[in-house]
Amino acid sequence: MNETARFDQVAGAWDEDAGRVAMARAVADAIAAEVPLAPEMHLLDFGCGTGLLSLALRPSVGRLTGADTSAGMLDVFRKKIAARGLAGVATMHLADGAALESAGPFDAIVSSMALHHVRDIPALLATFRGLLPTGGHLALADLDLEDGSFHPAQVADVHHFGFERQALRAAIAAAGFESLRDRTAHVLRRQERDYSLFLIAARAASPSTRLR
Repeated sequence: MNETARFDQVAGAWDEDAGRVAMARAVADAIAAEVPLAPEMHLLDFGCGTGLLSLALRPSVGRLTGADTSAGMLDVFRKKIAARGLAGVATMHLADGAALESAGPFDAIVSSMALHHVRDIPALLATFRGLLPTGGHLALADLDLEDGSFHPAQVADVHHFGFERQALRAAIAAAGFESLRDRTAHVLRRQERDYSLFLIAARAASPSTRLR
């Protein structure tokens, strides 16, 4: 089973995991502490899943778009949007690589626990930079480097066993971002082990800054 199909299959029960809900809340709090969210902003949540992070951030921004490769996850998210009568919230099914590149512009891009499923991180970061104006905000949360035990062995399409923060910071800077800072956003307990999640926040640099 590929990764998208697996997420489609588990979407209906995704929010029943209290640890997952707590993680989304903690990441939202960390983002709010690092990014000056405002009512005039349009925010993209990349790898939004069922919208746990998106909906936690929604009251702080004017518009929000949740993007994901899993149609099942997005279906759950859309049902939440309808049930709550939310305006200014849209979803985007990333069924092909061009969908995200044609979106935007956005004032801020956030993502939680999606990067380790992306093979080409520099290409994704370049896409993010292209969707943001100079001064736009980026906030990425994912696992600190781990030994591969976080996911079961049968799970496909896990391309990174977490990330070394300094290496990811360097990749973000190389993609055209500045003012980088990181913090530990949450510690997730799984199978009697603790796994830490970082948040790296940055701002889109001007082209002239990148050429220096």
